[in-house]
Amino acid sequence: MKLDSKIPEGTLEEKWSKYKASCALVNPANKRSLEIIVVGSGLAGASAAASLAELGYKVKVFCFQDSARRAHSIAAQGGINAAKNYQNDGDSTYRLFYDTIKGGDYRAREGNVYRLAEVSANIIDQCVAQGVPLAREYGGMLSNRSFGGTQVQRTFYAAGQTGQQLLLGAYSGLQRQVGLGTVEMLARHEMLEVVTIEGKARGIIARDLVTGKLERHFGHAVLLCTGGYGNVFYLSTNAMGCNVTAAWKAHKKGAFFGNPCFTQIHPTCIPVSGDHQSKLTLMSESLRNDGRIWVPKKAGDVRKANEIPEEERDYYLERRYPAFGNLVPRDVASRAAKERCDAGFGVGNSKMAVFLDFKSAIERYGHNLAVKLGVQNPTADQLKDFGKQVVEEKYGNLFEMYEQITGENPYEVAMRIYPAVHYTMGGLWVDYNLMTTVPGLYCLGEANFSDHGANRLGASALMQGLADGYFVLPYTIGAYLSKEISVKAISTDHEAFVTAEKAVQAQIAKFFTIKGTKSVDHFHKKLGKIMWDKCGMARNEKGLNEAILEIRQLRDEFWKDVRIPGTNDELNPELEKAFRVADFLELGELMCMDALNRSESCGGHFREESQTEEGEALRNDDKFSYVSAWENKGDGKYELHKEELIFDVVHPSARSYK
Repeated sequence: MKLDSKIPEGTLEEKWSKYKASCALVNPANKRSLEIIVVGSGLAGASAAASLAELGYKVKVFCFQDSARRAHSIAAQGGINAAKNYQNDGDSTYRLFYDTIKGGDYRAREGNVYRLAEVSANIIDQCVAQGVPLAREYGGMLSNRSFGGTQVQRTFYAAGQTGQQLLLGAYSGLQRQVGLGTVEMLARHEMLEVVTIEGKARGIIARDLVTGKLERHFGHAVLLCTGGYGNVFYLSTNAMGCNVTAAWKAHKKGAFFGNPCFTQIHPTCIPVSGDHQSKLTLMSESLRNDGRIWVPKKAGDVRKANEIPEEERDYYLERRYPAFGNLVPRDVASRAAKERCDAGFGVGNSKMAVFLDFKSAIERYGHNLAVKLGVQNPTADQLKDFGKQVVEEKYGNLFEMYEQITGENPYEVAMRIYPAVHYTMGGLWVDYNLMTTVPGLYCLGEANFSDHGANRLGASALMQGLADGYFVLPYTIGAYLSKEISVKAISTDHEAFVTAEKAVQAQIAKFFTIKGTKSVDHFHKKLGKIMWDKCGMARNEKGLNEAILEIRQLRDEFWKDVRIPGTNDELNPELEKAFRVADFLELGELMCMDALNRSESCGGHFREESQTEEGEALRNDDKFSYVSAWENKGDGKYELHKEELIFDVVHPSARSYK
C-alpha cells in the first residue's frame, strides 16, 4: 500500500493557509445531524470535543477516569512552546519549526511540523482568553523560560503545573458544551473495539467500568485522543492508567502503527528506589532551565553533594555541549547521564543517579533580588533566603514534590535524578488531516506519530495536543464529513456492532476461563524489564532478537497462567489491567521489531552499532529517512510500509549541540 500523507501543494509557509481557504466545509444545519465520538479527554480530546461541539456537531466523549480533569495531561508540568518572540531574542515560526525538525533528528514531516509552529501562537491567545493563569512579567507581559533543544525562551508556563492549568481551560470549554447539551460525557468508560462498516469507522464498543456492561455507540467519525504507550515498560513517568488499548484495537482493525520504537527517555526523573515501585516521578525539564547537572570527577565518590568542592565537580553537559549546556535535548541528556553512571561516576546508594543542583541559581537570584530591594551589603544568609524566594515562586510545587518523595530538602541539597521512560513519539500513522489508514478514524495528540520525529523537545507535547484539538482537526474533519452528510445514523443493531461486541465478550470470557496462578502485574513487570533492558535507552541486534523471543514466550505464559479475580459485572481493576497488558505484550514485540529493522541511531532510538567515536547517535539518512508504518496482518504477523520523508527546506545534517 502506498502511503499518502496528503501534504498540500505550495510553499511551506502557504500550505496550511491555502488548505484552510480551499478545504470542503459542512454547513451548520448539516453539522447538527453528524455525530462524532471522541475517545480520551485530555488536552487533545477535551479541546477537540469542545471545538467540534461549538461548531455544531453532536459529540460523545469517553474517558476511563471519573472526570476529564484527571487526564494525564495534568502531569505535563513545565510549559508549552509558542513562537511569540516576547523576549525579542530571535524566535520566529521558522525557528520553532527548525528546532522541532532538528530536535526530532530529521524524522518528522516538514508540512506537519511547520503547521504546528504556525498555530502555536494562537494556542496562547486561546488559553489566555479562557483564563489560564500563565506566568507574567512585572510589566504584565506573559513570561517565558527556556527548555531543551533551543537557544531562545519560548516556553510559556504556570509555575510548575502548566498541564493542569491548560487542562482546566480545555475542560471548562468542554463542560460548557456539556451544559448546553451538545456534548454527552461518558466517564468511567473504556473503548475496547472500533466498529467499521464498509471500511469506514462507524463507532465503538465501550465497557462501563462500574457495571461491566458493554455498550455500542455510533459515530460518523471516531477520534482517538488516548495518549502514549510508555507504560509498556511498566516503570515510567506515566499515570498508572495510561495504556495503548484504544490505539492497539484500532491498529488491529487496519490503522497502521507509525515508528513504534521511538520512545523518549526523560533525563530528569527521581531514580528508582526499589522493587516496590509501580511508577516513577518526573521532575519537570523546566528545572534544567536553572539547575546544573553534575557528577563527581572522581569515580566511586561517596561524599554528599554539599561535601564535594566546586573544583571536584564535573558539569558534564556544560563540558560536552558548551553551546546548549544543561539544555540539550532529552535524548542527548539521558544518554549522557547513563554514560557517566555506567562509567562509575553515579551518585546515591544505587550509583544510578546524577546531581541536579540549584545552588548557583539560588545565589544568582539572591543577588538580583537584593539589588531590586535595595539591600546594601546583604549577608550570605540573606542572599540565600532571597534566592530561595525566587526559586520557590518559579518551581515551588516541584521542590515540595521532591521533598515529599525523597525526604530531602532540594533547597539545601542537590536533587538526584536519572532518566526514565516518559513519552512515545510513535503512535498511529496519520496523514496531514490527522486521519489514520482507516477512513473516518482520526488520531490526535501523543496517540499519533506525526510531529516529533525521533525525539520530542520539551514543552512541545502540550503544544501538539492543543494544536490538534483547537486548530487543526476542526478544519480537517470537515473535508471528510462533507461527504458523509447523506449518511443517516446507523443503528447499533447493525451486524458490525453485534460482531464487534461478541469479539469483546469472547476476550472477557477467555480471561476468566484461564484461572491461572499469576497476577496481571507479574506479567507486566516481567515485560517491563525485558523492554527496559533490551529496548530501552540503548538497543543492539543481539538484545532485540532475544527480546522478541522472550516476549513471545511471556505472552504464551500470560494466556495460560494469568489469574483474573472477581467477575465481569462489577468494578474490576484487574480485568481492566488484563486488557492493557495483553495489548502491551503484542505492542512490545512490534516495538522490538521496529527497533531491529531501524539499524541506525536517531533521537530516542539509540542502536549501539551506530554511534560516533564520541558516543553520539549516528543516523543513516540514505537508508532510513522514512516513517515506519506497520500493518497488522493478524496472527502476530506485520508488514512494513514506508513513508519517505522529503526535506525541501531543512536539509538533514549532523545534529550537533556543541
